[in-house]
Amino acid sequence: MRIIEDIAILNAQIKSWKKSHKTIGLVPTMGFFHDGHLALMKEAQRKTDRTVVTVFVNPRQFGPQEDLDKYPRDISRDTALAKAAGVDLLFCPSADAVYPAGYQTTVSVLQLSQGLCGASRPGHFDGVATILVKLFNLVQPDIAVFGEKDYQQLALIRQLVMDLNFPIDIIGHPIVREADGLAMSSRNKYLEGEERANAVCLYTALQHAVKCIRQKEQVATEDLIADLKIILHEKEGCKVDYISIVHPQTLKKKTIAEKGDIVALAVFINNKIRLIDNITL
Repeated sequence: MRIIEDIAILNAQIKSWKKSHKTIGLVPTMGFFHDGHLALMKEAQRKTDRTVVTVFVNPRQFGPQEDLDKYPRDISRDTALAKAAGVDLLFCPSADAVYPAGYQTTVSVLQLSQGLCGASRPGHFDGVATILVKLFNLVQPDIAVFGEKDYQQLALIRQLVMDLNFPIDIIGHPIVREADGLAMSSRNKYLEGEERANAVCLYTALQHAVKCIRQKEQVATEDLIADLKIILHEKEGCKVDYISIVHPQTLKKKTIAEKGDIVALAVFINNKIRLIDNITL
């Protein structure tokens, strides 16, 4: 596995692979790998000749009061895991390399960045879109693999690729969960003791929503959201950021929840750890 920090060296390697007609799969990450990340890598390997994984904690997708400085990092561990997974290239640039002095450009996906996480994290998705455009240009992948845990992000990426005519197939990988249902996340490292047990309430609430639609087929979203809030607030220290039931493509809010809709939610655990999850009804 090659480990590259310099953009010029990356360009040379990509050019060599393209000259040899190798297909390339990209897995963009912020590091601190868990089994969910490794599943994305395996999916990219299955579909392409060469797999590139990027590790970059992107400062442009963090708000001023968010956890940029505290975000978990362990590049030595990530390197070992990526190598064991059979990754061909690990690209881990510095912030100065990605955003050099004088950098001015931002990419926005105007509509899909609104609502859900976009409402409580203004500017977050501009940061996501901007770094991905840079990575797509640098790596020139045939496919890029993303987890479905951040459903809004995945929808936004698909719109971005379509709008800007990137010849990239965007692959969404199902959420990888712990044995008790908690969606795997690098931020789960923050959870301690009872916090970890209480965090399962996100999955419990989502399962309740699925059960309701199986029983009734259609439910007023106002009523269903009220039920989910009760489930979430039963656990001490759990505070709802948002619960939304949306159309799977447009992400527009639904007034009646039905099969195929997305239930997306974000919850703060003890006012310090923000977790997201979603499920398809």
